[in-house]
Parts: sequence; C-alpha cells; structure tokens
Amino acid sequence: MTVNSIGHEFSSRQQLIALQRLSLVMSRTLNLEEALSQMLACLQEQVSMQLGMVALYNPDQQALMLEKLYGVSAEVSKDVSQIRYRLGEGILGQVMRQGEAAVVVKLENEPRFLDRLNVYDYQLPFICVPILGPDAKPFGVLAAQPMANRPEELSARTRFLEVVANLVGQTVRLVGQAKSQHEGLIEERDQLRRKIRSQYGFANMVGKTPAMRQVFSTVRQVAKWDTTVLIRGESGTGKELIANAIHYNSPRSNQSFVRLNCAALPENLLESELFGHEKGAFTGAMRQRKGRFEQADGGTIFLDEIGEISPLFQAKLLRVLQEGEFERVGGNETLKVDVRVVTATNKDLEKKVRDGEFREDLYYRLNVMPIELPPLRERIEDIDSLAEFLLDKLSKKQHRKLHISEGAIRLLMAHTWSGNVRELENCLERAAVLSESGLIDRDMIILEKSPMQPKPQSSASVATNPISHYSSAVSPQDENLDERQRVIAALEASGWVQAKAARILGMTPRQIAYRIQVMDIKMRHL
Repeated sequence: MTVNSIGHEFSSRQQLIALQRLSLVMSRTLNLEEALSQMLACLQEQVSMQLGMVALYNPDQQALMLEKLYGVSAEVSKDVSQIRYRLGEGILGQVMRQGEAAVVVKLENEPRFLDRLNVYDYQLPFICVPILGPDAKPFGVLAAQPMANRPEELSARTRFLEVVANLVGQTVRLVGQAKSQHEGLIEERDQLRRKIRSQYGFANMVGKTPAMRQVFSTVRQVAKWDTTVLIRGESGTGKELIANAIHYNSPRSNQSFVRLNCAALPENLLESELFGHEKGAFTGAMRQRKGRFEQADGGTIFLDEIGEISPLFQAKLLRVLQEGEFERVGGNETLKVDVRVVTATNKDLEKKVRDGEFREDLYYRLNVMPIELPPLRERIEDIDSLAEFLLDKLSKKQHRKLHISEGAIRLLMAHTWSGNVRELENCLERAAVLSESGLIDRDMIILEKSPMQPKPQSSASVATNPISHYSSAVSPQDENLDERQRVIAALEASGWVQAKAARILGMTPRQIAYRIQVMDIKMRHL
C-alpha cells in the first residue's frame, strides 16, 4: 500500500468527530504528559497525522524544548528531552518567533528542515503551527506529518491543527495553574506543619522543677516509639499539650492527629464517633461515615477522659488496642488500622479497677507508658516562667507587649491553684484586659475562689478577725514589698474596705485614701 492510498478525504465530519474526541481526551486528566500523549495519538488515529510533536518555550533556556513526540520507539523517546530549538532556528524556531503556521508540501525540498529526530518521511508534507497564550503570543509549537501526499488538503489540515493547538494551549495553562495551586497547597501544608511542630516542640514545654524535667525527659523518649501512652493528671495540667508533643515529635508527625473527649458523648454516639457507621445503621445515618480510628490511620489518636467510658464500650475498645480491628456500626466488614493510641485521665483508674468499674485487662493495655503531670500547686517554682510564657502568647493575641511586676509574680506564687495552668492562664488574661499600659501589677490580679473552698465565716467572726476572712496571699508586713504593694496587700486582706486596711497599716482613712489616689490603685468592689 502506498502513502497516497492511505485514509480518505479530510471531510468536515471527520474533523468534527476528531475534535470531539480530542476535547474529551484532554479534559480527563491534569497530567500534561498523559494529555499530550493521548492528543497526539488521536491525531494519528482519527485524522491520519503521524509523528505529532509538542515543543514548549523555556524562558530560562531561551529555547523550545521538545515536550512530547508520539509514534516513535522507546530508544528515540529517551533522547527527546535533550532536543531544543533556539528562536528562529529551523521550522519550529521560525514558527515560534513569527507566531504563524508553516506548511511544507514535501520535506525533501525544504532547506529549513533540520531533521534532528530522523523520523519523518521526506516524501510527505509537514505542518507546524504556534500554540498561543491568552495574549496571542506563542509559547510553543505543535507539528505533525500528514500520512498521505494530498496538497489539496493541506489548507484544511493546517486550520484543523491550529484549532488543536488552541486546545493544547488551554490544557497547558490549566495544568500549569493546577500545578501551581498544588505546589501552593503543599507549601501551605508544610508551613502549617512547621508552625504546629514549633508550637508543640520541646522548647515550648515550660518547667524547671525536677518533676517537670522528668516529664519532659519521658516525653522525648516515648515520642520516638509507637508505645501506648496514658497521661495522668488533674484537669488543667496540660495533658492535651503533652499528647500533641508526643505526636508532633514522633515518626508519625506527618500523619493525622485525631482528638476525642470520651466524656463529651453518650455511649451510643461514642461508638459511632470512634468506629464510624454504615448508611442506614440507625435513624439519621444518611450516609456512610468514617470514624476517628479510620481518620487516624497511620497517625495518632488521642482519647481524653478515658476513665469515663462504660464497661460495655471498654470491651470494644480493648479489641482495637489488641488487634487493630473493628467494624463500623451497622457493618459486617472488619477494618484494620495502624494507629498509635495516647489516652488521658484525671480519674483514679486503679480504684475504678478495684471497684469493678474499669476492666483490668484494658487498664494494663493502656498503662504501658504512664506519664504523671504534677498539679501547679506542687510546682510553684515554675509560675514565673509559666507566666512569662503565657504572657508572650497573650502579647501576640492582643498585638502589644505585656509585662508583669515582681509583686504580681509573688502574689501568683502564694496562691493555691486548684484550676492549675488553665486557671493561671485565665487569671493573666483577665489582668491583661485590665492593664492599659501593658504592665500587670498586683492590683490587676483577680484570683478565682476555688469551687472546693469552704463557705465564708459568719459576720460575727469576721468582725472580730477581718484579716482571717480576707486572707491575703501576701502579708502587708512583708519587708520585700514597696509602699504601693503594701497598700494593695492591706486592701486585699481587708476585703478592699479602706477603713480596715488603714487599721492594718496603722494609718487614718484619709491617709490611705490619699495613697490610693496618688498611687493610682484601682479599687475593687467585692
């Protein structure tokens, strides 16, 4: 069969069918190499235009770089990326420079043809058209060789190839935009990961007492491994902060960190939340839903308030910890996950085990690596560094610099912190709101009354011993206090009654009122 007998006339119907297929092919993928390969294959199969090639301009190289060549051997393909054309060089370079199509009736008669690929038939035509950008300036070229020597069809084939070049241009731009957005999302993700790691890095774990140094040492060690961890401590001691530090300093740090407070949900919802459910598993289950364990696959799951789950649910949780297997609610398929489990509680689990409220086998499964967090009242030496750390956070939040006086620090250190670090943070935030200058002094510290604090004494006993009722955290007779701090301490001891404060200090009511005014002490109304 000769090349002149290949195919049939280049009809409008043939072009329409080819364009329809080309538009479908190039809209199915955002992989540029795959899209160009399918497009060039379609040119050969649908409209008999062989050895199609796409070359795109590289500004850095200041040359056309061959992006894709279809219909050649693997040996030829591997050298394609090395071929380039400078502006004005050969047919491709001239089309790129001039932005106009070039049509060669027979290659053997064309001196501009460089034949760097050594694959084209010299007895056949060759068509090269520009790929135009939104500004009508070329950023590449599309070329192909008709498989039959029919000069009368060259004009129609050139117009057809120009339409295809427009499709190629749109695809290249869309792929470029998608790639740019994808790279932007990756960069944003990596920035967020770096930010989170910095927030939960060991540098942000504040404490210098022996008990806290032991906690930090244990966290550094346990973060390296997949050991199950049980974090124990009173409410407000920072159990979730420790769980975050374990995850974000572990080999699983690039995977999900999923949290759940077990005390926040009733048992029936807790099972669905952790294990997921199938569509129609219960009223309101309109679709299948993945549970927290599936979401955490490959990463870490943090179960807070683990001591609150019921004995029935404890058995289901034990299976996941032992086998890594579970079924969604309403489902029969057994799912397997790879999840590191970190739990936390403020309950006495040993007592709950003795009382039959907590399974002993689950207790031992959870208590592989216990970490005990001391309450703030047992680490008073850390209050000054904690206060500085928390004020630094507040400074960023309020967009101003905050400071705290020595007197305020002494007042904080004298308080019994039933609410732990969370209570300290709330106290400092209240004080920061009251401070117009950014300096937090003693008179801005409002200490919360503990929920466990006994009821006030009767009015008779208060009258006989006012200082015992309005117990000040710092004595007005403390020699380390300056005059302003002594006045504030006396006011606190007297419940902010000026006459009583004056008696404590051996002053007249007029004298203490004058000092309150000149020292700019803000009075409280209790």
